[in-house]
Amino acid sequence: MDKFPGRTAAMITVTRLNNSPLVINPDLIVSIEETPDTIITLSNGEKITVQEKVKEVIHRVIHFRRCIFNPSIPIE
Repeated sequence: MDKFPGRTAAMITVTRLNNSPLVINPDLIVSIEETPDTIITLSNGEKITVQEKVKEVIHRVIHFRRCIFNPSIPIE
């Protein structure tokens, strides 16, 4: 079992609408919105539509940062 689901090295994994996995750098995320699809806007202006809900993407980003910077800080 993956110890860090949704995380690959210094990135997080999300799923495009066509079921293909996509690994993105969470430092490039500018905004995330549900319209009802989840759209992630990156700092270069690119918009990516993914299957995960906003709450799940945020959880993956928090988990990623927690693992990198301070594993002792609780997620919730």
